[in-house]
Amino acid sequence: MKRKFLIAGGGTGGHIYPGIAIARAIENLDPEIEVEFVGSHLGLEKSIVPREGFTLHQLASGKVNYSGSVLAKVFGLFKVLVGFFQAAKLLIQLKPVGVLGVGGYASVPLVFVASLMKIPTTIWEPNAHPGLANRLLSHLVPRAFVVFEEAKKHLKSKIILQVGLPVRKELENILPKAPTDELHVLSFGGSQGAKAINDVLSQAVQKESQWLHKSKLIHQTGVSDYSKIKEIYDQSVFDVEVYEYLFEMDQFYSWADIVIARSGASTIAELAAVGKPAILIPLPTSADDHQRKNAMVLARAGAAIMIEQKDLTVEKINEVLLDLQRNPHRMSDLAQQIKLLHKPFAAESIAKSLLKL
Repeated sequence: MKRKFLIAGGGTGGHIYPGIAIARAIENLDPEIEVEFVGSHLGLEKSIVPREGFTLHQLASGKVNYSGSVLAKVFGLFKVLVGFFQAAKLLIQLKPVGVLGVGGYASVPLVFVASLMKIPTTIWEPNAHPGLANRLLSHLVPRAFVVFEEAKKHLKSKIILQVGLPVRKELENILPKAPTDELHVLSFGGSQGAKAINDVLSQAVQKESQWLHKSKLIHQTGVSDYSKIKEIYDQSVFDVEVYEYLFEMDQFYSWADIVIARSGASTIAELAAVGKPAILIPLPTSADDHQRKNAMVLARAGAAIMIEQKDLTVEKINEVLLDLQRNPHRMSDLAQQIKLLHKPFAAESIAKSLLKL
């Protein structure tokens, strides 16, 4: 029977997909280890992890750091406590050789109990400002991996290693794009889309913003806004394409000169891997304001342009894109700076460190 390694956490694709990349790297390095995931019913892991071919164990989990009623928070805390007992039972049953927490509510019970049971335990934090789960766990877990240098000051683990953020293999092999006469603008807002971005870009098309005259736009809207935006674009004289969801992201990244997107950790990691200049619009309601903090780190390093959602207007987008059109050297500088953030073969590097514990 193969030995078990557990990866705990989830909630969003930004936690889950890097965890899957690490899991595959672990199994490739040591075929005698089988990686299984531990999550909850609250996040995307319940649909993503099984589809990717991994076993998922679900623990009771609740939210306690959000603006809700006291009763709701008490109920959430109760569910977390139930999750602790479920975690202990699972660890006794599986006897894993190691545990990695990748953030999210479901990581807390398993990582906490595993650490108390002296199982080699590590946390991984993809954001510049660590989430509550990892901030709490770092007091108990001796080892942590971070993507951003800025995250170190928020964690209490004795050993903190700065590593890259795992991305899909095909993204690491994209060649630089040959220059063209038109500006290729790629915009996406994650699987659900981003209404604020959808609204401002569709308004820009309706108002015939100046940057569109020498540009081509590919815009992923998500399901909710797709029909409305498509109707607007179908009436436009400009070269625009609209999609509900983008598959084959390597092809779209290869096509693009510049990307307009949110600033989740996975998006930033992909932009760094492909070396694309970006206009980042942080989601203002992200947990612990981590998207704004991620974008600020890049903006200060000259690796991206940040526009806060409250400042996102047709006029602002027009101003920024016109400036980039007229100053291609600035796009080149942004691309070079964001590329410096990419650490190739991050999943393999993390896996090797975990297998040495």
